[in-house]
Amino acid sequence: MYKLGIDVGGTNTDAVLMDEHLQIKAEIKHPTSEDIYDGIVCAVREVLQASGVNKEEISMAMLGTTQCTNAIVERRQLADIGVLRIGAPATLGIPPMVDWAEDIRSIAKAVAVIGGGFEYDGKELAPLDEEAAAGFFREIKGKVESVAISCVFSTVRGDHELRAAEICREIMGPDVRISISSEIGSMGLIERENATILNAALCRVAERFTDGFSRSLKEEGVTNAALYLSQNDGTLMTMEYAKKYPILTVACGPTNSIRGASYLSKIQNAVVIDVGGTTTDLGVIQNGFPRESSVAVTIGGVRTNFRMPDVFSIGLGGGSVVHEREDGTVTVGPDSVGYRITEKALVFGGDVVTATDIAVRLGMVQIGDREKVSHIDLDFAEKAMGVIKAMVEEGIDAMKVSSQDVEVIMVGGGSIILPKELEGTSRSVNPEHARTANAIGSAISKVSGTYEKLMDFDVVPREEALAGARKDAIAMAVEAGAIEETVEIIDMEDVPLAYYPGNTNRVKIKAAGDLG
Repeated sequence: MYKLGIDVGGTNTDAVLMDEHLQIKAEIKHPTSEDIYDGIVCAVREVLQASGVNKEEISMAMLGTTQCTNAIVERRQLADIGVLRIGAPATLGIPPMVDWAEDIRSIAKAVAVIGGGFEYDGKELAPLDEEAAAGFFREIKGKVESVAISCVFSTVRGDHELRAAEICREIMGPDVRISISSEIGSMGLIERENATILNAALCRVAERFTDGFSRSLKEEGVTNAALYLSQNDGTLMTMEYAKKYPILTVACGPTNSIRGASYLSKIQNAVVIDVGGTTTDLGVIQNGFPRESSVAVTIGGVRTNFRMPDVFSIGLGGGSVVHEREDGTVTVGPDSVGYRITEKALVFGGDVVTATDIAVRLGMVQIGDREKVSHIDLDFAEKAMGVIKAMVEEGIDAMKVSSQDVEVIMVGGGSIILPKELEGTSRSVNPEHARTANAIGSAISKVSGTYEKLMDFDVVPREEALAGARKDAIAMAVEAGAIEETVEIIDMEDVPLAYYPGNTNRVKIKAAGDLG
């Protein structure tokens, strides 16, 4: 049986076919089309032809896509939603979506803040105002496609959110799409609420890319495969789970590359540099999984706090345009020829000097026609490479947590433009199959669950509390599609909070297992 991994990037759609022992049978890169599904169909067709594998033997297919990210950034295909916050009177001073730009705030057709919510220790701030909730849902019935429900400290107690969701279904019908903040975000009402609102607005996009992925595979005769979507913590989720939590697919591209880089290099802890056609993403692999960001992450101008990889992006790629200013200084990017590199770059017969042309001129790589870049002044080329080197070294420093040199794994189709010697590194590795690391990362991924809660160890002893938390994390991984016997704890945080009374700690546990 075989696994098919696909990752849709801004420049290329990558596909890889792996056997049951995770050995690579075939890999391809196909230019991303304006309609991404044409690109997926072509990529699947080409990787099947290259492998000679029987289509009926493909048992799993995984997709990583930037569709949700693009929808938020470009403000398109977002659904009309209703927003309900449970937190009056305590939170009336800061209304929902208070810092959102007007062009995206318009997705909310109705917003209400009603009585209810909890303290950090689970004590009720105020009773849930069920009449106000029912009135709000009656008001928006038939006017919105989806509903976002948030509540103060719902990650500690979700009672009010769950009851509000019940009322919503009673009034708006069992098929209404509901996003509940305690199932999506972390501590911090505003950022968690923001993530929930975005999740609700992405319901239409989620339907489109899940149905489109299924349709694309069927067109190529891949009908026996269970389908999965990559999510932004380096693991997978089922198609139904993705429809419920589409926001979790944001940033899955970098995480796929990080996971793929670790698998290919057999290195469990390193800085990963993923160079595409337009941008370079730097991340950190810790114990085989991407390091998560510990701060609020902004997506399309909206601050959120759901689990996201700690990624630093720079405007550097294989298609980055190289300019020389009047004063003789050289710049590389952020403008890029992107997926048109095979038309525009000099080595392919184009008329634009790109970072790839510079690498070919300096003899770092053999690609295209080297004679077409022989006219580039050597001093100019060395200046450009100096800029590329400095940009990457600055990114490495931004990802390091100490002054010690680190191991670096270089992946992505554009990694050919990087010099092998970089300041701040002890070793640079460019493994075989690095150009399709993102698709490989998608194919090898596991399924995870993350549990997070504030716990007072004076109330429940630490070991007892952590044991219960581990059990809940494992249950969440199983719910997401993992085989229970294979689930293991891969990360655990236990942080004392001095600004809370008692012996309060923020407990966060992540579990992952093999696909069911």
